Amino acid sequence: MATKKNKNDGGDEGAGSILSTVSAPSTGSAPSTLQSKETQKQRLLEKMTAGQATAAGMPQNPTKGGEYGEPARTPQPGATVEPPSPLVGASTTSENIASAKVGKGVAPVAASPVADPLDRVRSDATGQTLTTNQGVQIADNQHSLKVGLRGPTALEDFILREKITHFDHERIPERVVHARGSAAHGYFEAYQDLSKVTRAAPFAAAGKQTPVFVRFSTVAGERGSTDTARDVRGFAVKFYTDEGNWDLVGNNIPVFFIQDAMKFPDLVHAVKPEPNNGIPQAASAHDTFWDFASLSPESVHMMLWTMSDRAIPRSYRMMQGFGVHSYRMVNAEGESVFVKFHWTPVAGTHSLVWDEAVKISGADPDFHRRDLWESIEAGAFPEWELALQIFTEEQAAGFGFDILDSTKLIPEELVPLTPVGKMVLNRNPDNFFAETEQVAFCVAHVVPGIDFSNDPLLQGRIHSYLDTQITRLGGVNFHEIPINSPVAPVYNNQRDGHHRQAIHRGRVAYEPNSLAGGSPAQAGYRRGFTTFPEHIVEDKVRGKAELFADHYSQARLFWQSQTTPEKQHIVKAFRFELSRVQTLAVRERVVSLLMNVADELAQGVAGGLGMPLPEAAPVLALQPLPSYEPSPALSLMNFPGDGSIKTRRVAILVANGVESEAIRGLYTKLLTEGAVPRLVGPLLGQVTPVDGDPLNVEVSVEAMPAVLYDAVIVSSGDAAVSTWMNDPDVMDFLRDQYRHGKPMLMLGGSSALLKQAGIPSALPDGSVDDALLMADSAGADAAFASFKTALAGFRQAKRDANAPKV
Repeated sequence: MATKKNKNDGGDEGAGSILSTVSAPSTGSAPSTLQSKETQKQRLLEKMTAGQATAAGMPQNPTKGGEYGEPARTPQPGATVEPPSPLVGASTTSENIASAKVGKGVAPVAASPVADPLDRVRSDATGQTLTTNQGVQIADNQHSLKVGLRGPTALEDFILREKITHFDHERIPERVVHARGSAAHGYFEAYQDLSKVTRAAPFAAAGKQTPVFVRFSTVAGERGSTDTARDVRGFAVKFYTDEGNWDLVGNNIPVFFIQDAMKFPDLVHAVKPEPNNGIPQAASAHDTFWDFASLSPESVHMMLWTMSDRAIPRSYRMMQGFGVHSYRMVNAEGESVFVKFHWTPVAGTHSLVWDEAVKISGADPDFHRRDLWESIEAGAFPEWELALQIFTEEQAAGFGFDILDSTKLIPEELVPLTPVGKMVLNRNPDNFFAETEQVAFCVAHVVPGIDFSNDPLLQGRIHSYLDTQITRLGGVNFHEIPINSPVAPVYNNQRDGHHRQAIHRGRVAYEPNSLAGGSPAQAGYRRGFTTFPEHIVEDKVRGKAELFADHYSQARLFWQSQTTPEKQHIVKAFRFELSRVQTLAVRERVVSLLMNVADELAQGVAGGLGMPLPEAAPVLALQPLPSYEPSPALSLMNFPGDGSIKTRRVAILVANGVESEAIRGLYTKLLTEGAVPRLVGPLLGQVTPVDGDPLNVEVSVEAMPAVLYDAVIVSSGDAAVSTWMNDPDVMDFLRDQYRHGKPMLMLGGSSALLKQAGIPSALPDGSVDDALLMADSAGADAAFASFKTALAGFRQAKRDANAPKV
């Protein structure tokens, strides 16, 4: 229960606004506590409160009047305010987190230090004078150079030209795919010594930490598209190892649409906006994509994954990652095994529902980006466990499918996962463009101990990623951009090119040489990267191996492994996508492919499209299709997470006449558990409760609607309930919370709002809805335990399975 606070002491009221990046109370004192002793939260509180004080120190621009008439000829120095804390100038509170890449965790202030880590290029202008890019101090940054106060602008104004020209060239080409992304720094820590399997540096010893930079992304949309589109998500990890950079460039889905890189341009052209009209953006629900997919039966397995809830994750922090392809690991003796890479989030695998995803796109298109940023700022560092599927060539030969086929996965029942380490993201970038936008991931970036398989899609990616970075980042020297540079030393004879930064000593740029004493010399066999000497005796040929022709057995495995609500969502997703397709023959072809997966799937999709079932598409497999038992690991429901409610957003509805004692207590409990409570009112300002001091509304219903929260608590109080009864925005808020399966805690008489909103108090089958809780104000503390359990778990899917008409 919250303690009573002095009116001049902010207490923890408004603390949720410190933990958020949207809105803040317009009245009241700044909070003095976040109910946590965690360093990051204390730094965040200091940064936000000091920032408010700094801004308040300059209510007006005191030199603005000197910009007009005769005084403009002698511009004055710009006004400054001494910040009360160095954190005011910080991009992120997590700049204190250190690693071998980002530096010592001590931010440079009013300096641009030169060092090997990224600190060498961080620059801060606190208290400094404005200059040109050539270091010339600028006397006047308000006016161009004119002939007289009302005359033409002089061509000699090099300051204007530099500023405008640089502005005109600030944008670079966006990525063709994965254009929209978000990223963070962190580390990977190995659980054990894996030297028997690989000599790769990150796995050399138990407890060894390797700096990483991780970028999550959508695939189809452009840089300015929405975060919550139905799409594959990129999951790319750059390991800054002491033997060079290793880029594990994967997705949140373990398979792909195609089997050979030759088809990649066709796939991307098909899913991108149609070239005649540029429609639709960040969506596969159109004719050209489904035309391509319906004629490419190898895509069926991936179709089911992208139509599942995997394609609309709740958060980047709550999705799995996969290397997709089979890779090789090679030990110091040159012995090789095959591996598949799996990232599993500690927070569990949680998704959105489609109606929610669509509404979030309108309410906050930066939903995933904001979620990742806010979590790290508050010290709730996202974490994943890395596990390997390790198998030999002899095992692979007996699987019944081809491990070189990227449309196939290896069931965990066949090859269990071996946990090998954890990854923690603990620092936000200082600058989005310099780091997140300019980072260059490349499948060809491997280190000794990691090698490629002959997967024909992987082989094409080895070339494609390097080529696209050269175009996007202006030349072959993109590796010298600070975020891309390794922590391992670089010595070679590569020279020149656009934007070269290294200044090499000496006149030798070749090998062998004697003028430089033979340096730099090659490392020699097995000391440097040594490709695994796979023995191959084959003819050159264009084609696929026989087992690649099995397009349906693993699609059937995925379908059979889903829970009933997950299956319903897949059917609805197909129905939505194909309803937007205008070409009837394309719809029919897609359903004919689904006929080979499951009758209930094909019937559900065809029924929703108002069409009869077509004949099943031909099965092209040259051998009998293998059968599988359901694999629980393929369901999102298999990974509930660690039971924590950290970072969960909870709306607490308030209005005039609420009973505040229970609300204040629940607010404090949520903060203590690491959640992010927000007092949500009809408008910003204060609401007057029937007890205690006024409550400061943190955000309005219109600024952050229901879809932006994980749960809701509705306050008690007859006057407040009466107001909400006639508020359509509040009614919609409650309906969306219910429809989307989210926990709802109704205090006191607020339960009457359920009937007004058309929300039943029990599930459709008459059973108790354990995510719809009702308690009087005195029982709020007791109800919190059940509310917390519901908030930490999965959605109440039984509501969604038969949602009421509200």
